[in-house]
Amino acid sequence: MRHHNGIRSQAVCLSVVCLVAVGCGGTGPAGGGGKGSAGALPERPLVALVMKSLANEFFAGMADGARRHQAQAADRYDLVVNGMKNETDVEEQVGLVEQMVARRAKAIVIAPADSKAMVPALARAVAAGVLVVTIDNRLDPDTLRTAGLEIPFVGPDNRAGARQAAAAVAARLEKGREVAIIEGIVTADNARQRSLGLEDAAREAGLVVVARQSGQWEMEKANAIAAALLAAHPDLAAILCANDSMALGAVAAIGAAGRTGVLVSGFDAIPAVRPLLDDGRLMATVDQHGDRLAVEGIETALAILAGAARPEDRTTPVDLVTGAAGGPRP
Repeated sequence: MRHHNGIRSQAVCLSVVCLVAVGCGGTGPAGGGGKGSAGALPERPLVALVMKSLANEFFAGMADGARRHQAQAADRYDLVVNGMKNETDVEEQVGLVEQMVARRAKAIVIAPADSKAMVPALARAVAAGVLVVTIDNRLDPDTLRTAGLEIPFVGPDNRAGARQAAAAVAARLEKGREVAIIEGIVTADNARQRSLGLEDAAREAGLVVVARQSGQWEMEKANAIAAALLAAHPDLAAILCANDSMALGAVAAIGAAGRTGVLVSGFDAIPAVRPLLDDGRLMATVDQHGDRLAVEGIETALAILAGAARPEDRTTPVDLVTGAAGGPRP
C-alpha cells in the first residue's frame, strides 16, 4: 500500500479559455498544415520536447506522456521528442536545441541539463523567435537576468518534495544517527533544491550528515559512492538520494556489503523502485508525475502561442510514496 501526501500547486492554472483557443489549430498533414485558401486554419505549431537522459525511466515516462497527449490532440500541434544519452552531456543538449531551431519549431519545452550552461543556447533560440518553456529544472535567475531573458518554469517544488522523502526516513531514526546524502549534478537547480530539502529534514530530526557527494543522477556512480560510504561509516543509518536511479545504486551497494537496517530514500517514483518500496529496501520516494509534467509544459507553450499572457512560474504537484513494508528499522 502506498501513502500519498500532496504538495499542491501554488499558482493559478492557465485559463480554460486559452486552452480551448489552442484547440483551433490546423488539421493539415503531420509536420504542419500549409497556408491554404482564405479562411483556412493556421498550420499546427511544431513543439519540441527536449529532455535529459532517456536512459532514466523518469524521462522515458515523460516522453511517453507527451506522445500520448499529442496523439489525442493531433489537430492542435505536432511534436518531436529528444533526449540525451548521458545526464552530464550538456553539449549534446545544446546541439538538440540548435537542431530544433533549425527545424523551425515554434516552441521548445526543455528540462535543462544545467541551470547556467544551457542559458546561452536558449537565448539564441529565443532570438530566433522560438518560445522556450522550462520544466523539471529551473534556469538560474541571475544568469537569465544577465541574458535579458524571461523564461517560464513549470515544475515541482523540489526542496519540499525531497524534504518529505527524507522526513519519512528520519521518522524511523533516533536523534544523532548518521546519514549521508547522494545528490545530483550540482550545477542543476533541482539538484541543489533537493539537497537542501534532504538537509532540512535531517537537521529538523537531529540527524548527523556525515557525507554529501554527487552521483550525477546516475546509478553506477551512486553505487560506487554508496559502497565507499558504507565502508567509511560503519554506523551509517541512512542514505538519502536525490533521485531514484541513485537510490537503486545505493540499495545495490547495501546488499553487496551485507548491511542490514540502512534506510534509503529516492525521488521520482520510477517503475523500477516499486518492488523495492514493497519489500522495504527503499523507504520512500517522491512522485512528481513526469508524464503529466511534460504535458503541463506543452499546454503552457500552446496557450502562449495562442496569444495568452505569459504565465508566472507554475508549481506542479508532488506526492510522497512509501511501501507496504514501511522499511527496516535500524
